[in-house]
Amino acid sequence: MKLIILDRDGVINYDSDQFIKSPQEWKPLPGSIEAIARLCQAGYRVVVATNQSGIGRGLFDMPTLNAIHDKMHKACAQAGGRIDAVFFCPHAADADCQCRKPKSGMIEEIAARYNVSLAGVPSVGDSLRDLEASVRLGAQPILVLTGKGSKTQAKGGLPHGTLIYPDLAAAVATLV
Repeated sequence: MKLIILDRDGVINYDSDQFIKSPQEWKPLPGSIEAIARLCQAGYRVVVATNQSGIGRGLFDMPTLNAIHDKMHKACAQAGGRIDAVFFCPHAADADCQCRKPKSGMIEEIAARYNVSLAGVPSVGDSLRDLEASVRLGAQPILVLTGKGSKTQAKGGLPHGTLIYPDLAAAVATLV
């Protein structure tokens, strides 16, 4: 099975320092939805791993998060793609949970759910914490320069072997 792990905000859709708090605020980045469709057509199972501390902060609730994800799923389906599952951490940063990236609990859950080793599995993010969470389980870190990606690259300290692309579409073009 070919698997790929994608962060959400800054990779699939525009990010916001004020959080994406409603379906109306969720807007896909140019080419991202089509890139997910290309992955699906190439036989990849696409999963999303996303920190959603807005829930823990009380900025939005679970029905709202589900509505945001429903919009994302529908956009992918309209382009001929599919997101197999969305894994998320609802906790605020100070909760010290195991699922919030850069900790690897959410990524471990993906490996367990699909009963696979994540060695070499592409894991696309726009922040260091996205990459750190996946690389702990042997995934291939891929940084996109959308969202916080350019700032992440400028700060340095990326995991060894991190591949860097302008956006999700460019990363997918090399994978398929």
